[in-house]
Amino acid sequence: MGTVPNPPRDGEGDRAKRGGGGAPNLRRPEVYEARSARRKMSLPEVLLWQRLKGSPQGIAFRKQHPIGGYRADFYCPAAKLVIEVDGAAHDMGDRPERDVERTKLLEAKGYQVLRIPATDVLRDADEAAQSIVSFAARPLHRASGAVPLPVNGEDLA
Repeated sequence: MGTVPNPPRDGEGDRAKRGGGGAPNLRRPEVYEARSARRKMSLPEVLLWQRLKGSPQGIAFRKQHPIGGYRADFYCPAAKLVIEVDGAAHDMGDRPERDVERTKLLEAKGYQVLRIPATDVLRDADEAAQSIVSFAARPLHRASGAVPLPVNGEDLA
């Protein structure tokens, strides 16, 4: 008995060849680009991902996550935090201006953007990862020190 081939995906296979039953490919192109980018991460990104995967302190991260027309190096959905690892290429040509514009657009959509120099990750990846996790774990709304008093008719308990 020979080996059994893998089952068809996304409408591939015999039924699709006969013109029926194949589901159209509904995935967005940016999803495919993100999947490809996950296999081609830079050394600082790989070092950081080794420390962020597995939800440290219960905080989940995604790598090469598409957001609109952009792709975040890392993303924390719970804190709506975009993490960008900036290497030497981010200092060349018009990249600094493009990075500023991208940050403004993401912040306008409610995301927080945290930029970490690749040299910091290479120097101490554990410290860089811990600072990201600490940033993501902080409360989103901090009290300014004053606690509001109850409005008339509300219970004090």
